[in-house]
Amino acid sequence: MRHGLARLVRHHVRRAAIAGGLETAHLLSRAGLMSRARRRGAIFTLHHVRPSCKRTFDPNAHLEITPEFLDEAILALRRAGYRFVPLEDLPMSLAAADPQPVACFTLDDGYRNNLDHALPVFERHSVPFTVFVTAGFVDRTHSLWWETLADWLSACREIRFDFGQGEEAMAIGSLAGKQAAFDRIAAHIHKEDEAGAVAALNRAAARDGIDALAIAERLTMDEARLSALLESPLASLGAHTISHRALARLGDNEARLELLNSSERVEAIAGRRPLSFAYPYGFCPTVSAREHRLAADLGFAVAVTTEPGTLSSGANLHALPRISLNGYFQNARYVSALASGIPFRFAAA
Repeated sequence: MRHGLARLVRHHVRRAAIAGGLETAHLLSRAGLMSRARRRGAIFTLHHVRPSCKRTFDPNAHLEITPEFLDEAILALRRAGYRFVPLEDLPMSLAAADPQPVACFTLDDGYRNNLDHALPVFERHSVPFTVFVTAGFVDRTHSLWWETLADWLSACREIRFDFGQGEEAMAIGSLAGKQAAFDRIAAHIHKEDEAGAVAALNRAAARDGIDALAIAERLTMDEARLSALLESPLASLGAHTISHRALARLGDNEARLELLNSSERVEAIAGRRPLSFAYPYGFCPTVSAREHRLAADLGFAVAVTTEPGTLSSGANLHALPRISLNGYFQNARYVSALASGIPFRFAAA
């Protein structure tokens, strides 16, 4: 219990520190200082876009923004002089001499609310965007473990889970206990055998009435909805693997097939090969130089990480940074601060 409370305290302290840093970056940007940090522009990462719904236990809240905040973010970037371009056109934009910064919007995993709530905002502002499709979610063969885990822990006061040494009972009656369990199981999943750990999670959750594949069906777009999304000329699809596993932990052939097969699945939906790819999780050590080479060899024009940063003309097009629009920091000032690149200069100092 004490460990869970300590995690919550550290979490709130960290959020307060980040908010303070973003406020400072916003003021520096408004004053015209460190203008070179903005460089050529930025790619933004989103996941859920949906109306706010207060949940008692919500460990994935950082992956969710409201349509109203997306609207504010677009307006803030437009006021700051950004030009919105499709992600697949980014190489041409970075190579051009035009000094106007560019912004690209990307949405990972293919949530249904991207069609229901994000699309109307993008259409209102004529902003292009790319949805990265995990084929296993579309075909209901793979689960979103972080969503399964959140639903399972929310529904129970005690759980049993096998960390590889036999089942262990965990009391999770408090929010601190639920967060501690979420963190511990998530860390276990991020170990070497991700597929095995996710399968164990799905089995354990099923005993308590949680259907992992039903969650995927409820939350993500199927082929028909993705086709409906593509009726908008602003929308494009990118590949995001079959299983959403950390590619750097897979063997050479398995990693290659994750990229290749997901590209072919997106082609079957969209009618053309996708030119963009997003690495699952997207941060080191889930992505390595091997995956950058694979993406290039398989013909993707761009591939994106979740490493934070702004864009430069000489950037590796198969290891591009992105800026997350985080659900904890839904403020237009913070969008401008992040796009300025100043927080990343501070982080690198």
